[in-house]
Amino acid sequence: MAPYCVLAARLRHALNSGVRRYHVAPVLRQRAKVAMSHFEPNEYINYEKLEKNINIVRKRLDRPLTLSEKIVYGHLDDPAKQEIERGKTYLRLRPDRVAMQDATAQMAMLQFISSGLPKVAVPSTIHCDHLIEAQAGGEKDLQRAKDINQEVYNFLSTAGAKYGVGFWKPGSGIIHQIILENYSYPGVMLIGTDSHTPNGGGLGGICIGVGGADAVDVMAGIPWELKCPKVIGVKLTGKLSGWSSPKDVILKVAGILTVKGGTGAIIEYHGPGVDSISCTGMATICNMGAEIGATTSIFPYNERMKKYLGKTGRADIAALADEFKQHLVPDSGCHYDQVIEINLSELKPHINGPFTPDLAHPVSDIGAVAEKEGWPVDIRVGLIGSCTNSSYEDMGRSAAVAKQALAHGLKCKSKFTITPGSEQIRATIERDGYAKILREVGGLVLANACGPCIGQWDRKDIKKGEKNTIVTSYNRNFTGRNDANPETHAFVTSPEIVTALSIAGTLKFNPETDYLTGADGKKFKLEAPDADELPKLEFDPGQDTYQYPPKDGSGQHVDVSPTSQRLQLLEPFDKWDGKDLEDMLILIKVKGKCTTDHISAAGPWLKFRGHLDNISNNLLIGAINIENGKANSVRNALTQEFGPVPDTARYYKKMGIKWAVVGDENYGEGSSREHAALEPRHLGGRVIITKSFARIHETNLKKQGLLPLTFADPADYNKIHPVDKLSIVGLKDFAPGKPLKCIIKHPNGSQETIMLNHTFNESQIEWFQAGSALNRMKELQQKSS
Repeated sequence: MAPYCVLAARLRHALNSGVRRYHVAPVLRQRAKVAMSHFEPNEYINYEKLEKNINIVRKRLDRPLTLSEKIVYGHLDDPAKQEIERGKTYLRLRPDRVAMQDATAQMAMLQFISSGLPKVAVPSTIHCDHLIEAQAGGEKDLQRAKDINQEVYNFLSTAGAKYGVGFWKPGSGIIHQIILENYSYPGVMLIGTDSHTPNGGGLGGICIGVGGADAVDVMAGIPWELKCPKVIGVKLTGKLSGWSSPKDVILKVAGILTVKGGTGAIIEYHGPGVDSISCTGMATICNMGAEIGATTSIFPYNERMKKYLGKTGRADIAALADEFKQHLVPDSGCHYDQVIEINLSELKPHINGPFTPDLAHPVSDIGAVAEKEGWPVDIRVGLIGSCTNSSYEDMGRSAAVAKQALAHGLKCKSKFTITPGSEQIRATIERDGYAKILREVGGLVLANACGPCIGQWDRKDIKKGEKNTIVTSYNRNFTGRNDANPETHAFVTSPEIVTALSIAGTLKFNPETDYLTGADGKKFKLEAPDADELPKLEFDPGQDTYQYPPKDGSGQHVDVSPTSQRLQLLEPFDKWDGKDLEDMLILIKVKGKCTTDHISAAGPWLKFRGHLDNISNNLLIGAINIENGKANSVRNALTQEFGPVPDTARYYKKMGIKWAVVGDENYGEGSSREHAALEPRHLGGRVIITKSFARIHETNLKKQGLLPLTFADPADYNKIHPVDKLSIVGLKDFAPGKPLKCIIKHPNGSQETIMLNHTFNESQIEWFQAGSALNRMKELQQKSS
C-alpha cells in the first residue's frame, strides 16, 4: 500500500487540475501516435509503456509470461516493487479507460459527484442500454423509454458533460458491442460497470467487470486494486464447422468449470484452433466467461482481430499492434494454473439450462433430457441478440437458417425476437437484407438495447406462474431473470440454434439430423448456416448517437431534485465505531443459489437504480429463506412475525439493531450491480457470512464498508440458525490474513465459537474503518487540502 502522502498528493493533483489528467506521461508515448478511439483523437495508445512494464516484470520473475500476465502486469502502478503472486497478492493497476452502462452509471456518477473531483482522470463513457423495455418493437420501445426515463437520461447526459465523460444516447446499442466496435483494442486494460465487460477480450484486451465504486477509483486517478489472478488456459485445437459455433465453446467450458470454476482467474484461450474463430466469435466466448466467475477472458492478437479492426475503421491500431505483437501473445513455455483442451472439430452444438448457465447438454440430447426431467418441450419464444450474440456474423447465420425455412414455406412456430447489438449492426443488417429475412420468418426486431436479456421484457403471452420454455442466445438464465416468471425454463444456445428451434417449435428438434415438413408436405433438412463474419461493404454507422463532452464542463449544471423518485444524492455511511460487532440479528439465512438477481432484482426495479432508498425495497426479495423455504418472507426477531425482507431490515435499522446475512456457495454470482452491496449497507447490515463469494460482489461489499466473511469450515454454515445472534470478535486487531472469531448465541443460552476467513488487505481494512471506500477517499482529499 502506498503511503497516505503519496495518495494525498495524487488526489491534490487531480483536484487542482483544470483539465483532464491522465496517468500516461508524454515522454513514454510510442514512436507513432495512434488514438485510442476516433472519439478521443488526442488520447493515445501507449504500447511503449506496456512494453517497459512487461520487461521490468519479466526480469523480476525470470520466467515466460502468459498473455494475461503481460497485459495485467503491463498496467502495474509500480512494476519494480509490486509484490506479485497469483491468487494471493493485491495488484495496484492503472487501467486505460472506464465504461458504464446507464443502470450502473447512475450510482457510479453519484459517487463520483460525492468525491468532489472536477473531472475524470481517464477516458470514460456512459452507454444507455439497460432502461429500454421490449414491448412493441424497436422504434416505439425506444421512444417510450426516452419519455419514461427522461429525468435519468438528462442526469447522465449533464453529469457526463460536466465531468468529461462521453455519452452514448439511448438507441446507440449495448455497451459491450459499442466497446468492441470503438474502444477495445489489443493490450488495453478497461474496466466496466457491467459483469459482461470481458466481451472486449475478443479484441485481445483485459476488460474486467466491476462495481461503480471501483470505477470511481479509476476515474479519480487512484490505482485500482485487483487480487492477482490465476490463469486458466483453454487450448483449442481443430476447427469449427457445421452447426458448431463460438457459443458452443463457452457453453462447453461452462459445463466443465461450473458457475464458480473460474473465480479468481483469467481464462486465456490459445492454441491452433483460435484462428478458426472470428473476432466477434471470440468476443462471444469472452463475454459469457462471466458465467463461470472468471475475472475476465482473453484471446491472443491474430489476423481475425486485425481484420475486424480494419473493418471498423481502426487499421492504424492494427498496424501498431503488429509492431508490438510479441507483447500481445503469450510467451512460449508459459505456465497456466490449469489447462483445458477442446478439439473444435469434435465440438457439438450445445444448449445450457434451465435456471443455470452451466447445465450443459448437446442439442442432440436436450429433447430427451427435457422429457425425462419434466421440462416443457414446446418452445414459446426464441430470442436472438444480446451483448453475447448480436454481431453481423450472428445475424447472418440466423438469417441463413431462416432463409431456408422461408424457401419451403415455413415460418417460426414459436414467437421470435431479434435484438441488434448496436445502431451500426441494426443499420447494416437492414441494408444487407438480414433484418428483412428475419422479419419474414416471423421475427420482431427490438431496440438496440439489452431488453429481455436483463428482464426488460413486457411479456404478454403467458401469465406469471405458467410453466413454459424459452430459448435464447443470451448468457444468463437464472430463475425469473428474463420475464420475472419463476416457471420460465430458459435455455441458452447459439443464435442459429435458437432460430432453428424456433422454426421447429420444440426442444426435441435436432437440426443436425432431423427433418422439417415444408408447406408442400415434403420433408427437408436444414443445412448448416454459412455467413460472412463481416460485411462485404463497409459497416453502415446508422444514426449519430454520441455526445462528446465539452472541453470545459465546469459551467454545466447537474440537476438532482430532492423530491425525485428516481435519483437521490448520496449521504456518507457511518464510520466503524472501533468496537466488535456484538449481538447482531440474522436478517436471513439463505438456502442455495443467491445471485445478484436474488439480492437486488432488475426488471421493473431498474428505474430506481439512481435512488438508493427506493431500490432498497427489493433487498433480497428473491433469496430463499432456509427457515420456511419461501422467498421474501423472514421472521422479525423482535415481533416474531414473518414479513418481507426489506421491511424487516428497515425495522431493525429503525430500532438501531445491526444485522447479518448468512449465505451459501458463490454468493453474489451474476451481475456486477453494486446495489446488491449498497442496499444491505443502507438498511443497517454489517456482515455477510457465506461459504464462498463471487469476485465482483465480494469487492463491492468491501467498498461499501461491509464485512464479507467466509466460514473457515464450510460445515459451520449448519451451526448457525436464523434465530441465533452473532458477534464478530477481533475487529480491533483486524489485519490481512488474520481470521476473525464469530460467537453464535443460541436462544437457549448456549453459545459456540467458529472461525471466519476474509480476503481484506490493508487498504480494504481502511475502507471498513472509514465506513466505505468513498469515505476513505474523501478523508485523503481533506488531508491533501
